[in-house]
Amino acid sequence: MAYYRQVGAVPPKRHTQHRDDQGRLYYEELMGEEGFSSDSSLLYHRNLPSAIVDSGVWELPEQATTPNHPLTPRHLKLHDLFTAEAAGSTDVVTGRRLVLGNADVRISYVVASKDSPLYRNGIGDEIVYVESGAATVETVFGALEAKTGDYVLLPRATTHRWLPHDGEPLRAYAIEGNGHIVPPKRYLSRFGQLLENAPYCERDLHGPGEPLLREGTDVEVLLKHRGSTGIVGTSLVYPQHPFDVVGWDGCLYPYTFSVHDFEPITGRVHQPPPVHQAFEGENFVICNFVPRKVDYHPLSIPVPYYHSNVDSDEIMFYCGGNYEARKGSGIGQGSVSVHPGGHSHGPQPGAYERSIGVEFFDELAVMVDTFRPLELGEGGTACDDGKYAWTWAGGKRS
Repeated sequence: MAYYRQVGAVPPKRHTQHRDDQGRLYYEELMGEEGFSSDSSLLYHRNLPSAIVDSGVWELPEQATTPNHPLTPRHLKLHDLFTAEAAGSTDVVTGRRLVLGNADVRISYVVASKDSPLYRNGIGDEIVYVESGAATVETVFGALEAKTGDYVLLPRATTHRWLPHDGEPLRAYAIEGNGHIVPPKRYLSRFGQLLENAPYCERDLHGPGEPLLREGTDVEVLLKHRGSTGIVGTSLVYPQHPFDVVGWDGCLYPYTFSVHDFEPITGRVHQPPPVHQAFEGENFVICNFVPRKVDYHPLSIPVPYYHSNVDSDEIMFYCGGNYEARKGSGIGQGSVSVHPGGHSHGPQPGAYERSIGVEFFDELAVMVDTFRPLELGEGGTACDDGKYAWTWAGGKRS
């Protein structure tokens, strides 16, 4: 995180006694990254945060992936993965279907109406984009309110749960890192402040406002972590509810960020994709394509030029508006395009010419670029339309 926050009751000096009104000590917990060498927060618990009374196996949803071979551009129709009936019995944590993944990042999709169990990702940070719907996200740091268009960033090992609001189901696009997800370094000062040339600032990041205290005994928390066979799950049982933090301070905490607060960077001629970047993780980046004024050189061609992804796979999730470059391909709301490294791609036939003279693009998309090849998860295989690769040529040769 780029800045320090303090919530609830903390002592004047860290690592010193902090007591309640009856004189009982609170238990200080350091939650920190990279050992003791990076961002951290100190949380003050009523109970021992390390106390557990049972553990068992949590059978994760299918985590296996299949190589994208032979190399093929793909159109994944995420809205086909969940029926209305299935959404009514699904939660945001256990109901995720893996769409794409590699050793650095996993992308899943879920449509959910049920409250999730308590959950903690012990592998890396998660950033979840809310395509539609709304939810309260209760965390050990406090509660967050998430609505359509919000990213919810949850640092590694943050105990939390998702409580969808009544009404429409929550549609969520979950990006799970193998490390930390942060603002791009080029947007930060050497002390961590977001710079004037950044497309958003600290005012756009909304963390918990007050402690969240819950009572309970023998409380189950689902933990995703590394095992000898890959990613595995464990069910931990705590003697008291883990939401017992009376105060915390530091620079590491969950927050929300609305895609509508991302200010696009534009120019006289077409700008390269890095101007759309919002976050970065280990060997991947996350970009926002938002409604914006487009290129204003008198001879400009506003849609992207054709380009070869030499070093990365490009994954675009279309979540609003009207995406000019993909007209005629079948791509629409809830689609994901997969443009793998080594394949030259760009606008669909006719889009290049139609864009000349256009002054504004009304589009909304979340892009993930990875620097190692992505493989197809169970969900990705299930919703592949099987024909997108041939749309530039008008069809596949028999």
